[in-house]
Amino acid sequence: MTDFRGAHVLITGAASGLGRLMALEAVRRKARVTLVDRDAKGLGLVREEIRALGGDAEGFVVDLADRAAVQTTCSDVLASRGGVDILINNAGIVSGKTLLECSDDGILHTFQVNTLAHFWTVRAFLPGMLAAGKGHIVTVASAAGLAGTARLVDYCSSKFAAVGFDESLRLELKQLNSPVRTTVVCPFFITTGMFDGVKTRFAWLLPILQPDYVVRRIMQAIEGNRSRLIMPRFVMTLPVVRILPPFLFDAVLGFFGVHQSMDEFEGRH
Repeated sequence: MTDFRGAHVLITGAASGLGRLMALEAVRRKARVTLVDRDAKGLGLVREEIRALGGDAEGFVVDLADRAAVQTTCSDVLASRGGVDILINNAGIVSGKTLLECSDDGILHTFQVNTLAHFWTVRAFLPGMLAAGKGHIVTVASAAGLAGTARLVDYCSSKFAAVGFDESLRLELKQLNSPVRTTVVCPFFITTGMFDGVKTRFAWLLPILQPDYVVRRIMQAIEGNRSRLIMPRFVMTLPVVRILPPFLFDAVLGFFGVHQSMDEFEGRH
């Protein structure tokens, strides 16, 4: 079991949405929390919420798309807050554009935040975990990292990469006989505002998820050392559906409305 009590938890994308809720839940479990986000105002508000609960929190403002800035921030965290016990790479962005609508810089930005930032934070904090003989690395990916969707070419690609990052890292740690654990989280769309406007055809099978529910399941997965958390359970049928020829696989996803889910996407305003 991974115990939050007394642990140092670092969360990226902590100024709002899932990151904020996970920070509050970690504090309720008696962890001390380091908050990382580019939104200085949002970080300040979350820090005050945590301190009102009697928790220990500190915020670091950084653009996760800036590798050098991320590396500097990680060094600052180690110097001022000490080693990280539970690293939750949660930050993510979405454009909701087709491949041809995306700019070159926009595509790079998606990968820098959704994928590459995971490399820089893990490379910074994993050595300390290995030396301490404990630790937990959480990759908040997406169901979009398990199946492609129209108008999400950049996002899906970045999340497929995040899923592969977690899987490969888990195998490397096993080869080292390390007790450091990993968890990858692959939820369907969540009502955090990031995917405002998305639709689902069969809400009883593929519901738009509520943030409180998702966070509760994530915290339980971390505490239970689960290697993978997929929500809702219907998404777990994807590996079976993938044995079909591509035209049938596409037809199945089309029937369940996956290809049309982004047609009315608005995103966070």
